[in-house]
Formats: sequence, structure tokens, C-alpha cells
Amino acid sequence: MTITLIFLTCIMATVIFWLLRQTFVQPWVSDEAADSVSGASLDSKPQAIALSTFMAVATSIFALFASAYSLRMEMPDWRPMDEPLILWVNSIFLVFASIAYQWARNSVGKLDIGAKIVKRPVLIAGVFSILFLIGQLFAWYDLNQKGMYASTNPAVSFFYLFTAMHGIHLLGGLYVWGRSIRKISLNTDLRIIRTSVELCTIYWHFMLLVWILLFGLMIAT
Repeated sequence: MTITLIFLTCIMATVIFWLLRQTFVQPWVSDEAADSVSGASLDSKPQAIALSTFMAVATSIFALFASAYSLRMEMPDWRPMDEPLILWVNSIFLVFASIAYQWARNSVGKLDIGAKIVKRPVLIAGVFSILFLIGQLFAWYDLNQKGMYASTNPAVSFFYLFTAMHGIHLLGGLYVWGRSIRKISLNTDLRIIRTSVELCTIYWHFMLLVWILLFGLMIAT
């Protein structure tokens, strides 16, 4: 179990480092377009720093939860639980949401594209994210129907804790997603939309990574 936790931690640290680099490095900005987007890059720097700080704090919180999970499962009263099968479907929903946001990011990187074109993948990302959260609620309902509550045993308690904390963070992302949709609908300056989509994409990749690691940790034990 210790080796598994170390392995998952190394993977998370590597990907988090890449995501943080993406927050400050905008690969879709070509040298020729640098002048036209320099204003957006300058304006987005405080938002990028805020996002990076938030992800660093969230990473620390989830890492502490994972460490507590690892230590608690060594206790004699630990009883492994069978995770609801719907979690596999939910995971696919979140993967599709992340892919859709990457699609939006690639599209908005083209300087001559209209804002309306970006709206479709952003909407798709939001729909799949909402489906993910609904699926998580169904997982809770399934456990409740089986008489598995947070007080049943430590494993079930950690399941509710992991899914609740991850869901709250994703709900926060959906709030920003809604603001992005509003900006696109109001034909806001494309540079502002680009910044919003860029940061949301990074955050969605981060939430997908956290979920994969948490889910992997739970099914591995």
C-alpha cells in the first residue's frame, strides 16, 4: 500500500508541475500574435497566480486526506468496501468534460475564430461535469440503499469524504464555467474569453487528475 501511495503521489506531483507551467505558459500564442494578446496575458497573470495557489492548496488538502486514508486502513477495524459501479461511468463523464475543455482551448487559440464557435465545447464540458456530479449523488444513494452510511465503517466514511470534497471543488469550477458561458454569449472580447477558457481547462484537467488518483486509491485498497 505504501508503494502504491508513493507511486500515485509521484504521478500527481509530475502532472501538477506540468499544469502549473501551463498556467503561465501559453503555447497557443505564436510570436506573430504576441503583440495582439499581450494585454490579455498581462491581465490574466493575477488570475493565473490565484489559480496556481488554489491548486497548490487543494493538492495539499487531498494529499493529507490520502495520507490519513493510508494510515487509517492499517487499523484492525478497517473493512474494505465495494465501490459503486456507477463510479466508472462517472469517471468517463469527467474524462469527456476535460477533453471538451481541451477542445475549447485549442479552438480559442486561433485568433481569427469567432467566440460562438468556442461555446459548443464549453457547453459540452459543463454538461458532462454536471452528469458527473449527478452520478456521484446516485453513488451516494446506492450506498444509502445498502445501509452504508458515513458512520458504518472508516472506509465508507472516507468514500463520502473524498467524493464530497471533490464534488465541492468541481461545483466551484462550474460557477466559473457559468461565467464563461455568459461572457461568450455577450460577445465579450475574445482575449478575455481566451483567458477564461485557458484557466478553466487547466482546472478541469486538475480535477480529473485528482479524481483518478482518489478513485485509484480507493479501488486499489
